[in-house]
Amino acid sequence: MRAIVMGQLAGPLEVRDVDEPQAPAGGAVITVVATGLCRSDWHAWAGHDDIALPHVPGHEFAGVISEVGAGVAKWSVGDRVTAPFVEGCGTCEWCLAGNAQVCPDQQQPGFTHWGSFAERVVIHAADTNLVAIPEGVSFEAAASLGCRFATAYRALTSRARLAADEWVTVVGAGGVGLSAVMIAKALGGRVIAVDRNAAALAAAASLGADHVLVADGSDVPAQVHALTGGGSHIALDAVGSEQTSSDAILSLRRRGRHVQIGLLPPVEGHPRVPMSRVIAWELDVFGSHGMAAADYPGMLALIDSGVLEPQSLGERVIGLDEAAALLPRFDTATVAGMTMIDPTL
Repeated sequence: MRAIVMGQLAGPLEVRDVDEPQAPAGGAVITVVATGLCRSDWHAWAGHDDIALPHVPGHEFAGVISEVGAGVAKWSVGDRVTAPFVEGCGTCEWCLAGNAQVCPDQQQPGFTHWGSFAERVVIHAADTNLVAIPEGVSFEAAASLGCRFATAYRALTSRARLAADEWVTVVGAGGVGLSAVMIAKALGGRVIAVDRNAAALAAAASLGADHVLVADGSDVPAQVHALTGGGSHIALDAVGSEQTSSDAILSLRRRGRHVQIGLLPPVEGHPRVPMSRVIAWELDVFGSHGMAAADYPGMLALIDSGVLEPQSLGERVIGLDEAAALLPRFDTATVAGMTMIDPTL
């Protein structure tokens, strides 16, 4: 099969033929119809994750089951499926409680094993991790759920527990940030989107953001406090840098809730965040690491009914060759939505 292959960290990527995967016991092979290009894939390419080379990146995908392994009870060849980017083991206390996203024995396509920037990808513990795609949901929409959209959904619903009329500041209007804007508005929130890219802010406004702010070096938290009369109830850092995390935290009102979604690589040992404000204002700080397959039905019901439309976040569809050229530049690319890859192009 054709796949994007990393031969070295932070080096050039090659599209070439590799051996087709075989379904492991309890797992399945998925023929990839759509797979998303995400900032997390760039982190893997840059060496911020512990991966073995050679490596195939890619972690959010949708497709059709082409093979099932021994012991799989719930799935058959031909089923339309997607999966969270965290593969829980299915047997530990966390998985059994429905929290596979924090499974200590988790695997992740595109990180711990070869991913979905290929014609086929393996999923482990299929009965725990696969999710059926409703007929009314496209492969492109389903592929967006595995990381960014599902992460934003869980961040706002299960972690921050957004209530109607609360202010939500979303720092970063890429794929996960725009997902958060859409979801927050659907749940009755009032949204401020922050980004340095005018096209991304225009996309956020089109999705219903009440205000958009340009991250041009000005005092973003002060602007948020002025717009909200004392600060946002909830803030999300959807980028993952010291500046964006600090802007999000400092945008909060007293006793506000911050959710860190963007990966935050260490700087000089540890990232610096304004913990003095967290302590003095009694802020809640949450991590959000995707969403388990067990939690997908509620989100999929909203998508199937048309309340949420992740397909509207798609910016473009590209092939493997273009994706191989784009991934090394993705950290500095001007993104105004989600880039999807069709491995057949």
